[in-house]
Amino acid sequence: MRVISIAQDSPEIAGCEEDSGIVRKVNLPLARREFLKGSGLLMGTLASGSLLATLAPSTAWALELKKLSTAEGQTLMAMGRILFPHKKLPDAVYALLAKDLDGKAAGDAGAAKMLQDGIAWLNKSGGGDFAKGSEKQRNDIVRGLEGTAFFATVRGQCITSLYDNDMAYAVFGYPGSAWEKGGYITRGFQDLKWLPEPSKEASPPPFLG
Repeated sequence: MRVISIAQDSPEIAGCEEDSGIVRKVNLPLARREFLKGSGLLMGTLASGSLLATLAPSTAWALELKKLSTAEGQTLMAMGRILFPHKKLPDAVYALLAKDLDGKAAGDAGAAKMLQDGIAWLNKSGGGDFAKGSEKQRNDIVRGLEGTAFFATVRGQCITSLYDNDMAYAVFGYPGSAWEKGGYITRGFQDLKWLPEPSKEASPPPFLG
């Protein structure tokens, strides 16, 4: 599970209530700024009044990059939003994408060159700053990269970086793993709020033995 911390101490991540399936408030971890000493630094705040702002112990967040610069990290975040656009996901989640790709770059000189060359191409195609281009312009630029190793690497990393973290779970309403707690039948199996209520014939009571 990928997390970022904004708490002074790492809080315990709450799951569902065992009997009711209700999701308790979750403290969302982010990195403490005083420990950030890398090449680049991504930072920001959660929108006041947003779901995550009400769950997190602080609205400020920051992430360290070891190989990539701040500007390069911001470009990867902007590319991630084009590939997997979610208005409800804050920049803090897309910063995880940059952080994970930075980890690849820090441990592999070939990966670092490929990522930095790809980022440079994005910015050159965007008139110097890809992240500041219009949505249509950024879409067209990213489409032009389809089939390249850079495109495949960033797109593939998005799948785990953007969705396997507690902030995304909270935004999308996923309560977390349930198998070790008896499964979902008694822990929110039928608690979806964003789909129409099924008929009794289509959704009979579960068989509990």
